[in-house]
Amino acid sequence: MKNEKLGKRGYKKYNSKATDYLNDKDKASKLLDDARKKADKKKGPLSGIWEKVQLFFSIFDDWIKGRYKTIPTKSIIMIIVAITYLVFPLDLLPDFIIGLGFIDDIAVLGFVINQINNDLDEYKGLEVWL
Repeated sequence: MKNEKLGKRGYKKYNSKATDYLNDKDKASKLLDDARKKADKKKGPLSGIWEKVQLFFSIFDDWIKGRYKTIPTKSIIMIIVAITYLVFPLDLLPDFIIGLGFIDDIAVLGFVINQINNDLDEYKGLEVWL
C-alpha cells in the first residue's frame, strides 16, 4: 500500500511532462535512449520487473517509429511518465541514497505496470509480428 501511494505521487509529478514527449517524436526518441542507458545501470534493483521495463521500452520504441498505433493514448502517456521518472534525477527519493534511492523508481514503474498490464500483455502477443 505504501509503495502504491509513492507510485501514484511520483506518477502525478511527471504526468504534465509526458505531453511534451507525446507531441515530439525526436524528443521521445532521446528520452528512450536515456532510459535504456539508465535502466542498464539499475538492472539489479529492477530485476523483479525487468521484463516489463523492457516491454515499456519496446512499446515506446514501436510507438515512436509508428509501428504500433493501437495502444490507447492514456497508456502511452503512462509509459512516458514511468520512463521519464526513471530518467530524471529529481525523484522523490534521490538515486544516490543507498538502499532507498530506487524504491520510488520501482514504485512508479510498478504502479504503471499495474494500470496498463492488459495493454502490455496485448502488445507482447503482437510483438512477434511487429
